Amino acid sequence: MASQTQQIENPAPPTLGYPTEVYERRHFNENNGALNIYFRKLATVLGSLFGPRGGRFMNAPYGAFQSTVDQTAAAANTAYAMTLNTTDYANGVSVASNSRITVADAGIWNLQWSGQFENPDSQDHDVRVWLKINGTVVTGSTGFFAVPSKHGSVNGHALVGWNYFLSLNATNYVELWWETDSTQVSIQNYAASGNYPSTASLIATMTFVSNIT
Repeated sequence: MASQTQQIENPAPPTLGYPTEVYERRHFNENNGALNIYFRKLATVLGSLFGPRGGRFMNAPYGAFQSTVDQTAAAANTAYAMTLNTTDYANGVSVASNSRITVADAGIWNLQWSGQFENPDSQDHDVRVWLKINGTVVTGSTGFFAVPSKHGSVNGHALVGWNYFLSLNATNYVELWWETDSTQVSIQNYAASGNYPSTASLIATMTFVSNIT
């Protein structure tokens, strides 16, 4: 397997000698040679970085997290924070207090999430999901959907998700909140079975998009 780490050499600035009081061609040649080597290395780095696949050398902040437990609503029409208990990948992003997706750097961020909802009732039930930043609700962030009812002996299921672009300052945190009109609805984790692997109840990724202009 190829290494996941790809590096380009960061050329160190050359150490140039101080000029003598009287012009010396040797001194000029030494400094000119050092500068020539430095700029050649720098041109190689920039050529790699701005080439067709130069993005593979970029080290942008990111985080990928999931929940491996069931999440339930103790009461209907009551807000609960969605929780994450597993870190898959992290670079400048972390989860605090089980629900707070926290960024180390200011910028525009892309938060993507998906939840595996289950409804064992004989009628459809509604769910709302929204965001809070640093404990304050984000206007316009609520998504509204229905989880289908049980059909035969099979519970109703809905894999729901979407993404947000968010402007965040360093150390800001984002939370996903949800409520449902029935305590029958839950966000479910499923064990592996047969030919397919396990299902996380919740997945969330945070990706750095741009600095704030």
